[in-house]
Amino acid sequence: MSSQPEAAPAKLDAAVLKIAGVVVLGAIMSILDVTVVSVALPTFQTEFNATYAEVAWTMTAYTLALATVIPLTGWAADRFGTKRLYMAALVLFTLGSVLCATADSIGQLIAYRVLQGLGGGMLMPLGMTIMTRAAGPDRIGRLMAVLGIPMLLGPIGGPILGGWLIDVASWHWIFLINLPIGIGALIYAWVVLPKDTPEPSESFDFIGMLMLSPGLALFLFGVSSLPEEGTMSATKVWLPMLVGGLLVIGFVFYSFKPQHPLLDLRLLRNRNLTVATVTLAVFTVAFMGAGLLFPSYFLQIRGESTLDAGLLMAPQGIGAMVTMPIAGILADKIPVGRTVPFALLLIAAGFFTFTQVGTDTSYLLLCGSLFVMGLGMGGTMMPIMTSALRTLTNHEVARGSTLLNILQQIAGSVGTAIMSVILTDQLNDSPVIPGVTNPQTGAPVTEAGLAIGAVQDPAIAQTVPDPSILERGLQFAADSFASTFMVGFVLVLLTLIPAFFLPRKKEKSHLLDDDGSKAAPVILH
Repeated sequence: MSSQPEAAPAKLDAAVLKIAGVVVLGAIMSILDVTVVSVALPTFQTEFNATYAEVAWTMTAYTLALATVIPLTGWAADRFGTKRLYMAALVLFTLGSVLCATADSIGQLIAYRVLQGLGGGMLMPLGMTIMTRAAGPDRIGRLMAVLGIPMLLGPIGGPILGGWLIDVASWHWIFLINLPIGIGALIYAWVVLPKDTPEPSESFDFIGMLMLSPGLALFLFGVSSLPEEGTMSATKVWLPMLVGGLLVIGFVFYSFKPQHPLLDLRLLRNRNLTVATVTLAVFTVAFMGAGLLFPSYFLQIRGESTLDAGLLMAPQGIGAMVTMPIAGILADKIPVGRTVPFALLLIAAGFFTFTQVGTDTSYLLLCGSLFVMGLGMGGTMMPIMTSALRTLTNHEVARGSTLLNILQQIAGSVGTAIMSVILTDQLNDSPVIPGVTNPQTGAPVTEAGLAIGAVQDPAIAQTVPDPSILERGLQFAADSFASTFMVGFVLVLLTLIPAFFLPRKKEKSHLLDDDGSKAAPVILH
């Protein structure tokens, strides 16, 4: 058989790139919104006269809504069609964004963030499904590299965009900016996405929904409460985690009984999907957890502004942009088991620098390390997802992408909570200043806490009789960050274990139709 037919699909034609453009727009809206709001939390405290614990729920509520709606996406995509559902998700997300900008209390803002999350939670798994079906078997790597751009650059661009909008306009614009983008994406999707041909309606797994969606929401609620409470023994932490965990475990046993479960765990019989899922989960715990602390180091230890802290993270994004297109091409030609381990080693090499950070570590060294980490990131996440989805049938793609997104969401939340708790415990071990208490809470003030406060507000330093207290406290805080980064570094190294089992030979089966024949890519006229 001639090899010519196999070579042709490797090229990305204009029609497929147009579809990719729709998906990237939606992904940018969803992912940027997670990080852009993080820089506005101090502003929310001032505007709504709320505590940090209260405004933190603007982040947590969005995450919980994402986790709740993602399991429904696979069934809904088969039932209603990906185009209709994707456009509905865009409308829901954009409407939620506009309502967030009109909120006049912290309670309203949290409620509107839930609405946003319900729309945003569907955008990423639907986008992966649309792109995988459109690409055909030999172009998945390149298309997934395109989708990886917002996934990797969102945590970097979000703080920059959020800081700039708040500085030049107001906090309302971090939500209002989604209105023109959402309208543009909606029109773009209506014109470009192929007409829906939904499958015959499958029965909805109502019992599974009653177990999985509330179970995920409760479990992540408990995990998200861990940094605030500081201990697993707090009722707010262990009780929802226990109930949620039992519901999820119950769903796991139940899911093998119905013909069409809400989340099809039978897909894990596919070795490539299982290995890729485990690798992605461990990597997400390590990187998403520690990665969110990089800007905090620049803010709390080095005293940089929010905008400058975001700009200092830019080398990471530049590194990812360099390797991501190359990794996408390689993923279509070389088994990911031969490339991903090297990318993980690059991430580990860059990560190691942050395990040695101090109060005056060279910015040139830190930015160079972030660039190296970015090079590794560009060759890690999307190739792993490519390997996971390539051997699924067309009918399984929606369920497979849903499974990947759920596990990635859980891993990201767990990683963030773990790193936050470790850092908080480290900082709390700093020596207490005798006779000094927090005027709001009455709690003792540590040297590290006072030093961080002085970095963010220089006026505090003038009230401290002994400057050596601030110097010791700041060094202790820097050491606390370094110790926390060491945990992330070790987790990145542990990711090499499941990565070793990624495919090292070219997969024989690619994106297949349900009858086992190779699926044809979607061609638009």
